[in-house]
Amino acid sequence: MSEAGEPSAARSVLARTGISLERVTGVRIAVIVGLLAFALIALPALLSDYWIKVLTEAAIFSVVALGLNLLFGRVGLVSLGQIALLAIGGWFASRLFFLTNMPFPIVLLCAGVFTALVGVLLGLPALRLSGVHLALITLMFAGLIAIVVPTTNFPNGGGGFLGYTGSSSGGLTVRRPSIAEGDDAYFRYTVIVTAIMFLLALVHVASKPGRAWAAIRQSEPAALAAGVNITVYKLYAFALAAFMAGVAGGLYAGDVGQLSSFQFSSVKTIDSVTLLAVVLMGGIYSLWGAVVAGLLQQLLPALLNDWFAFFQKHPDFLLVLFGIGILQVLVTAPEGIVTQFPRDMRNLGRLIARTAARVGRRSPAA
Repeated sequence: MSEAGEPSAARSVLARTGISLERVTGVRIAVIVGLLAFALIALPALLSDYWIKVLTEAAIFSVVALGLNLLFGRVGLVSLGQIALLAIGGWFASRLFFLTNMPFPIVLLCAGVFTALVGVLLGLPALRLSGVHLALITLMFAGLIAIVVPTTNFPNGGGGFLGYTGSSSGGLTVRRPSIAEGDDAYFRYTVIVTAIMFLLALVHVASKPGRAWAAIRQSEPAALAAGVNITVYKLYAFALAAFMAGVAGGLYAGDVGQLSSFQFSSVKTIDSVTLLAVVLMGGIYSLWGAVVAGLLQQLLPALLNDWFAFFQKHPDFLLVLFGIGILQVLVTAPEGIVTQFPRDMRNLGRLIARTAARVGRRSPAA
């Protein structure tokens, strides 16, 4: 797609979402670097091992949410199969960890590539379907994986093709990189990989694929008229989202130590719906929304369980809160928390400033 032939609709979508490589300069870079430095240096020193584990999982799920953010927010494709792709990536990475001595980053890359191939196959129905029909197809795929996983189990260092042993002594533990064997070091490692995934997404969104995706989301006929290869770019979006889920699966395997069917049982299919909910709440049009989604998915339940005994006894009540959050976002803030919260804080600041000014004007008269 040429710059001259790029539809105005695509430009308007990019302008509305605020994505541009030229804008990622100055203050923005300073804020991002500051947040990364705080996460890498301050958080491990301030938090206990438990909360570091929670934040590690939040970072991993933010990568999974990022893939859904790209699919839904950029291309308009609703997928409920990201958690299933996370399981596939974790399975493949675990098998490589026990079968080979490949370095940790190479295993992550291989898991991402393998899952990307699965994502392309999953994306084939997207060439004909959209909306709720595509969501149902991907949800059926998630249900299929939820059935296959308990049947085959995850590799745990056993023999044979599957690498599983059911002995009471268990199997081996997934090895972590030599520079990140402890929980604090592995948290830093995960944050760095997460940052790389977000940089990868930013480069795609701000370049030719991002313009093509924006045009497809706005109007497929207009995108076709502008010379966009809809088939290629749709499949590419699914492959990129699946690649991110596969990398996240490898990170998850290293974090847990040994994956089991419990992490991805049939009950966990609800996580696919929950992931969509938190991505909508975080902000579907902003990459920062994926960060918020990861925190909502993993950190919020841990905080509620720590603060309120009610949520320990009734964990499913969290779904009610997410449902209320979805309603609030759809009614008052379609762009999500990542846009609504700063705007509300600015409005609150202006209200406080006006109130203080009125009080200051009345004081001398009094």
